[in-house]
Amino acid sequence: MDWSRLPDLAAIALLAGAFASVARRSHMHASGVWLTGWCLIGLHFLGFMFANFPGAVGVIATDVGLIALVWPGVLFMYSTVPYRKSRSSIIMLIVLLSSIALYVVVLNGPTSWNPALVPLAATIGFGPLVVALAEVRTLRHAYRWILIALFIALATFLLIFQNRTEAGPGIALNALLFAVYFGCCLHFWIAFRKYTAGAIVTITGFGAWALVFAVGPWIIAHVSNMTPGNEVWNLPKYVVAVGMILLLFEGQLEHSKYLALHDELTGLPNRRLFLDRLSIALERARRAGTKAALLVVDLDHFKRVNDTLGHHAGDTILRQVGTIFSSRVRRSDTVARTGGDEFCVILEEPTNRAQARQVAHSLMLQLNQPQKVDGHTIWVGASVGIAIFPDDAGDIESLCIAADLRMYSDKRGTVNNVEQIDSKAHAPISTHNSSDGIEAS
Repeated sequence: MDWSRLPDLAAIALLAGAFASVARRSHMHASGVWLTGWCLIGLHFLGFMFANFPGAVGVIATDVGLIALVWPGVLFMYSTVPYRKSRSSIIMLIVLLSSIALYVVVLNGPTSWNPALVPLAATIGFGPLVVALAEVRTLRHAYRWILIALFIALATFLLIFQNRTEAGPGIALNALLFAVYFGCCLHFWIAFRKYTAGAIVTITGFGAWALVFAVGPWIIAHVSNMTPGNEVWNLPKYVVAVGMILLLFEGQLEHSKYLALHDELTGLPNRRLFLDRLSIALERARRAGTKAALLVVDLDHFKRVNDTLGHHAGDTILRQVGTIFSSRVRRSDTVARTGGDEFCVILEEPTNRAQARQVAHSLMLQLNQPQKVDGHTIWVGASVGIAIFPDDAGDIESLCIAADLRMYSDKRGTVNNVEQIDSKAHAPISTHNSSDGIEAS
C-alpha cells in the first residue's frame, strides 16, 4: 500500500467536509455536482493507495483511481452549463463518462485490448457531436460547441498518438486529463464573468491543474535534476477546492443581498426596494418636469383561496399574479409585492393618467381570467388605486396614501368615476375540481 497518498487523502477529505458544510447552505444549483466531484477526487487518492498491489487488485485500483480523476473534470464542466437538465445534456454526460471510463480501462489493460482504443477515442470526440446534432434545432449554446470542439481535438490527438510509440498510452492519458481540466478552465471562465476572488482562484487553479498534465511529463523526461513531489502536482487541486468554497460563500452573500430587496416567493422587489425605486422615479420626474404613476393593486378574495385550498394554492396564485404583472409593464417600470396580497406598479415617463388607467385596465382583465391551481379553476378579482405625481401628491408618503385610499374605495365600490376601471368585476371566488365535484362560492 502506498502510504504517501494518505496525507493527500486526508487533506481532500477535510476539504470535502468543509465543502459539504458550505454547500448544504448554498443556493447554487451546482453545489451538489461539485461535492460529487470532490468525493470522486477522494476516491482517486484512495484508489492509488492500492495501485501497487499485485495482480487484479492493483489493476482495478489503478483503473478506479484514474477514472475518479477524470470524471470530476467532466462533472465540473457539466455543472456550469445552464441547460444541464435538458435531455440532450444528460445523454451527452452519460456518453462522455462511459466512453472515458472504458477508454481508461482499455488503455491500462493488456496490449491485446489496444484495437478497442480507436473506436473508444472516436466515441469520446464524436459521441457528443452526434448528440448535439440531434438537438441542434432546439439547443444552440456556446458551451456546447466549445465542449464539442475540445473533445474532437482530443479524439484526433488520441487517434494519432495513442499507439505510435511505447509511451503512447501515457501521452494519451495525460492528453485526456489536460483536455478535461482545460475544459473546466474555459467553462468556469465563461460562467463566472464577474471575476470575483472565488472565480479568479478557481479559474487559475483549473488552468494550473491542466498544465500539470502537459508540463509535468516534460519536466520528468527532460529535467533530470528536478523531480517535484506529489504535493507539488496536487497543489492545483487544493487551489480549485478553495476557489469553489469561495464561490459558494460569494453565492450565499449575493443571495442574502437579493432576499433583502426581493420577495422570496415571487422574485419581485419587496417594499424596501419599491420605496427606493419610487423615490428615484419621483426625483427623476421632478427634474424632468414629467409625471409618474403609482398603481396599488389588492387581490379581493385571496384569503378565501388560502382558507379553501390551503396556503400552497395561495402561494401559486401570488406567483402567477406576479408573472402577469411583470409581463404587462415596460422593463423601465417596476412591479413590487409590498404586502401579503398587495402589489404596486410604478409607471415612469412617458406616462399620464390615461395611460395609467389603460395599464390598470389591462391588469384587471388578466386578473379576472380564471387561474388554474392543482386542478382547480379559481377566479380572484382585484381592486386598484391610481395616484399620479405631481397631480395627486408631491411626495412619496402622500402619493402612497392617495393610491391606497382609491384602492379601498374601489374595493367598496365607491370609487369616483374618474378613476373607475371599467374592467372591474367583483366576482366571488369560485373553485371547481372535475374529479371530486367540489365547488365553493
